[in-house]
Amino acid sequence: MVPPAKANARAASTLRELKKLYPNAHCELVFKNPLELLVATILSAQCTDKRVNLVTKGLFKKYRSARDYAEAEPCEIEAAIRSAGFYRAKARSIREMAAALVGDFGGQVPRRMEDLLRLRGVARKTANVVLGTAFGLAAGIVVDTHVKRLSFRLGLSNEEAPEKIEKDLMRLLPRKEWIFFGHAMIWHGRRLCQARNPHCPACPMRSFCPRRGL
Repeated sequence: MVPPAKANARAASTLRELKKLYPNAHCELVFKNPLELLVATILSAQCTDKRVNLVTKGLFKKYRSARDYAEAEPCEIEAAIRSAGFYRAKARSIREMAAALVGDFGGQVPRRMEDLLRLRGVARKTANVVLGTAFGLAAGIVVDTHVKRLSFRLGLSNEEAPEKIEKDLMRLLPRKEWIFFGHAMIWHGRRLCQARNPHCPACPMRSFCPRRGL
């Protein structure tokens, strides 16, 4: 277990440096409304945001409402998202998610965590992205592969499961910083603290980062 005092100090230092490094950190998925963000986030599983943005450029022109997705032929969606990987599973998730939006939520993306988690293809990470980015609601902290890796390296959590890592981070950080923290950690993971060959000499967190696992 990470000693609480050390974890609190590191969390405060990490937040301070992230604000200096990435004051404008945001979700890098391109979207115009909550439905587009939800679809893009489902597509982002095991796929880069850059690739997703290429896929959704045409997808969002063809499908503009939850009903459009729900009534589309599976093969049509599969063909449109093939390059995002796992296209059959993702197409099914998108269609069933959209059908649930039409049937249960008037075609609109709900603003409550418990409602989002009822949708196919939506776990806490996706729900946190949508709530925080589309609605500005801090229901939790996004924990993707970058946040998971950095949370361990920085000594903020010893947990393996994303839900447990999220709970640790939520205890360490004020709620008003949850949305920014998730985005900024992802930016840091992409730009400096990569999985392989992290740029530690260039990182301003090197003075307090225990570099666990390196």
